[in-house]
Amino acid sequence: MTSAGEATRHDPATRRTRLRVYQEQLLERMQAARSGRGARVHQLGLGIGATRYLLDLTEAGEIVAPAPLTPVPLTQPWYLGLANVRGSLLGVIDLARYLGGEGTPAGGPARLVTFAPALGFNCALLVPQVYGLRQANAMERAGDALRDADGNTWTPLSLAALVREERFLQVGIHQ
Repeated sequence: MTSAGEATRHDPATRRTRLRVYQEQLLERMQAARSGRGARVHQLGLGIGATRYLLDLTEAGEIVAPAPLTPVPLTQPWYLGLANVRGSLLGVIDLARYLGGEGTPAGGPARLVTFAPALGFNCALLVPQVYGLRQANAMERAGDALRDADGNTWTPLSLAALVREERFLQVGIHQ
């Protein structure tokens, strides 16, 4: 027997409403970050293996569950293929594999992080773990990285810099 709370939690309409509210809140925070309102600098925390990354919210679009992929032949192993995300066709990159690690396992907490439209790049990163919003200005500098109050080290990751990398732009395998 399921409780009323469990039934509500699994109700598709309730889940969509909660997702919409979450996305609206995230959008408000992203707009505040872009406009510079408020003293806090929010970034999105990502996890790949034992490494934690901070992604500037102004460079990120949406965070969604992985969509079905259509493989593209003769591409790099880290280029997973094309996905339809809310009517937009996006190239999907396994960020863990691109950075030289093991591929991201299907299912589990993995998410697609789409690139912000301002970057002009129809792409999404498949990331194994999304930690949510982090306050970068509340962290202390540790060389090129940041350290939070819990002692976790965070490495900045710039999508704008990523789309300028020659290797990132060359998804095809040269024969």
